[in-house]
Amino acid sequence: MVSKAENRNGHELAPLNARGGGIAGPMSPVSPVVGVGSAAQADPSGVTIVVTHAPPVHRGSIISRASAGPERAAWSNKMQFFLSIIGYSVGLGNIWRFPYLCQQHGGGAFLLPFAVMLVLEGIPLFLIELGIGQKMRLGSMGVWNTIHPWLGGIGLASCVVTFFVALYYNVIITWVFFYLFNSLRSPLPWATCPQVNGTAVPECLGSSETAYFWYRTTLDASTSMEDSGGLKWWVVLCLLLAWVVVFFITMKGIQSSGKVVYFTSMFPYIVLTIFLIRGLTLPGASAGLIHLYTPKLEKLLNPDVWREAATQVFYSFGLAFGSLIAFGSYNPPKNNVVRDVILVSVCNAFTAIYASLVVFAILGFKAHLNVERCLEVNKPLAYSVQLLPTPNATNEAYFAMLETTTKNYTALGLKQCSMKDELDKAAEGTGLAFIVFAQAIVELPIAPFWSVIFFLMLLALGIGSQIGILEGMLCTIFDIDLLKRIRKEYITAGVCLVCFLVGLLFCTGAGEYWLQLFDSFAGTVGLVIIALLEMVAVIYVYGHERFTQDIEDMTGYRPGWYWQITWRFLAPLIMTAILVSSVLYMIINTPQYSAWDPVKGEVVKMDYPGWVLVIAITMIVVGILPIPAVFLLRRFQCLRFDINISQGAIRRIDTTVSTKEMMGDQDVPKGFKRHFYVDEYHDDFPDTDDNDDDEDDDDMPPSTTNNRRLAPLPFSPKKKAFKMEVIDF
Repeated sequence: MVSKAENRNGHELAPLNARGGGIAGPMSPVSPVVGVGSAAQADPSGVTIVVTHAPPVHRGSIISRASAGPERAAWSNKMQFFLSIIGYSVGLGNIWRFPYLCQQHGGGAFLLPFAVMLVLEGIPLFLIELGIGQKMRLGSMGVWNTIHPWLGGIGLASCVVTFFVALYYNVIITWVFFYLFNSLRSPLPWATCPQVNGTAVPECLGSSETAYFWYRTTLDASTSMEDSGGLKWWVVLCLLLAWVVVFFITMKGIQSSGKVVYFTSMFPYIVLTIFLIRGLTLPGASAGLIHLYTPKLEKLLNPDVWREAATQVFYSFGLAFGSLIAFGSYNPPKNNVVRDVILVSVCNAFTAIYASLVVFAILGFKAHLNVERCLEVNKPLAYSVQLLPTPNATNEAYFAMLETTTKNYTALGLKQCSMKDELDKAAEGTGLAFIVFAQAIVELPIAPFWSVIFFLMLLALGIGSQIGILEGMLCTIFDIDLLKRIRKEYITAGVCLVCFLVGLLFCTGAGEYWLQLFDSFAGTVGLVIIALLEMVAVIYVYGHERFTQDIEDMTGYRPGWYWQITWRFLAPLIMTAILVSSVLYMIINTPQYSAWDPVKGEVVKMDYPGWVLVIAITMIVVGILPIPAVFLLRRFQCLRFDINISQGAIRRIDTTVSTKEMMGDQDVPKGFKRHFYVDEYHDDFPDTDDNDDDEDDDDMPPSTTNNRRLAPLPFSPKKKAFKMEVIDF
């Protein structure tokens, strides 16, 4: 029975929600009933085919409820969206990763490969994620399911990888909370070594005050991953606080998190500006900036420099997490997404360079102080062996003596006092924030004030990125049909609780070592594979011409040759190169982690135990397993139903020629007791005129924007049949 339903769009197969004795055959009459419910009652067989307009989709996947859901959430204003994207994209990596890469890979020369990779890789993929989310107004799972059901695993894979990253990212926020609370003390607790019976602790004397506070006071680090060291209650409490804060920010989606981004996105720039102004007035700042940005052009011949630049661009944008798709889906259909992509890209690059100025101005000041202390020790020694006329000689006289003397000054006990050597002792990640920068802050007047605003800045950056990471994962979870009736607050609370319980692993004495493992394996290969498949799915399955037209319909701007070349050729090649080089790097270089040696008072490299490497490989496999699993299950129909058809409708969108065969005949599994045939959907049927200004059409994915009609019954042997089987339960 074929029915025409009012106020719906697109073609669907209605729910099989009744059973009867009749069988719909090829010669069944056509009756004009209205609506799914009416059709189910009119035909005792319980099988109804309807040509309908699909209801607005609230949380998308290829499966949507037959009844219309509530309107999709939307940004309150343009500024809220922009700040949310900035807060997500501009994260901790801009502060403690990019300056390190500049210093290690050619100084100012590194900006060239960074800019090239930004233009050829970052911006094109950024537009794909934001644009496809805005066009379809669905989360990650819904987007890839709508493009084609075989690609549904991409959304699940991004959700799994995002879960792994969210676990350890919030642990960094935990440590920031601990340092922030300790910054309220005066003097700062990492300013001096603790004493026992009037004697400084040997472990602190053998390292430094800031290193001791980090590894012993904060982490109480064990000597290896095989020694867990037990849970540290102070870290557990800070982790609980971190997840409670994140829950209250994200519990209502963008309605709650959208208000917080005004602080998390803007406050870091205020702090960076304050630190820059103060840093430029400190001695040694100019030396630090010169050391950072002096170009070493010979470094550009090293392929590792280009690989690092491409990798930094990829992770600095937060690509493949599903968060950008979710953010784009909350935009109005006519939002100028191209302009947003350009502005955010420029802002991201500017922030990385701006943060580098701040970091190395402060590190130059720290290096200057270390050199002065070194000279205070060396000058009396040089005077004692008659290398200097006076122990209070000027610094210029001391360095002139080193150039003229023929003696081996190191054999005399003189230390190497060099600004270059001090600045070459670069650090990244937690070492930069919690050790090197913390030591520089101690030297500033009113150190607690500078410490508070610095760790507040890290807290804002961390929470801003964590909001975006969780939004991508939660939006995917909300897309699951079975969970749509559960309130957002309950789902968010459940996710945060699970993350907290699993995150207790990072609260042990080996917690930082586990974080290094997750950082190295959980979000590397998996994210690159997902990003590569996203680009292939949009450009080669959905179709680059269709996507280009979508961008023009939304913005009025038609992407030209730059976008076409990068989308179709250059960006996929770069992503493939990153993937291959990352895998080869893991194979060639034995995976190691940095462990604290309390006897030596320094960090030593250790090989991961075999069982830990098994866990690492398992994380990578679990992260990408949904992609082939969903493909195989749906391609070969390994399950009778991988969806509950009685709760929804199946839809199909037009795709490129390469995927039209995906809707062809399938073998009939055993156990199917009824069947009927209708003619295949043909692309030569005329489309109805789309009204671009119609708000209902704008709120729906592309799969529902074209009206299609079924071929006339009875079945024509000249055309290939679309077959549907019904199971008797």
